[in-house]
Amino acid sequence: MVFKRQPSLSEWLPELRQWFEKELGQQLLISERALLDRLLPTMFGYHLLQLSFDNRLDLARESPVRHQIMVNPLTELGLPDSAVIARNEELPFEHNSIDVVVLHHALDFAQSPHQVLREAARVLRPGGYLINVGFNPISWWGLYRKLKFNKETVPWQGHFISPQRMDDWLSLLELTMVKELSDYYRLPFEKETWRQRTRMIDAMTRRCSSHCGAFMLQVARKDVGGMTPIEPVRKQRKLLNLPRVEPSTGGARGSVSEEKS
Repeated sequence: MVFKRQPSLSEWLPELRQWFEKELGQQLLISERALLDRLLPTMFGYHLLQLSFDNRLDLARESPVRHQIMVNPLTELGLPDSAVIARNEELPFEHNSIDVVVLHHALDFAQSPHQVLREAARVLRPGGYLINVGFNPISWWGLYRKLKFNKETVPWQGHFISPQRMDDWLSLLELTMVKELSDYYRLPFEKETWRQRTRMIDAMTRRCSSHCGAFMLQVARKDVGGMTPIEPVRKQRKLLNLPRVEPSTGGARGSVSEEKS
């Protein structure tokens, strides 16, 4: 799958934050938070990493993990003490060091979404969990994105990665999909009056398919099979075959000759 070239996340930030502060964006965030609040209390560990477009969003508020790190692409005023300035494609963390990784639309607005996912899998410890929240192309929002003429605006310029593609990527990175959820079935109209008029369509969509909401939430676990350590082959020491020393019989021979004489 070839993704359309996008600007860097630092260039996206003002427009992204402005859209999510609107009424439609706020409703979508409320729905996303509800699912995260339900799932995160079941995931334990020492370190949690959040990759999002806005560090002001406390998406892991219900998580029992106390040490929470947020990655920001640039230096800004008001960043929390736990914020780290870095690119999502190059995370400054050790291998297998994070217990829970939360990707909040980090793949939708990345120049290289597979690289971001690869980095998240790299820092995730064996047995740890990765949560990805992204726009769902198999939804009314995905259909609206295809029909919309102006696709250069947020959020329609996002990648909208399909669940099948995500499943393939996770398998390649040795991550096992354990849960897939979807929510927010409202049509993507900016005006609340239009969203209210189409509530019947929302209810019908929810009943027909539970995986056709505006966003998908995937939970994957890093499963690494146990390995049996291979002991090093010990080379046997080669011994030199030295000649055996035969006992001397000179004295015995002399005695015999004397007896015969």
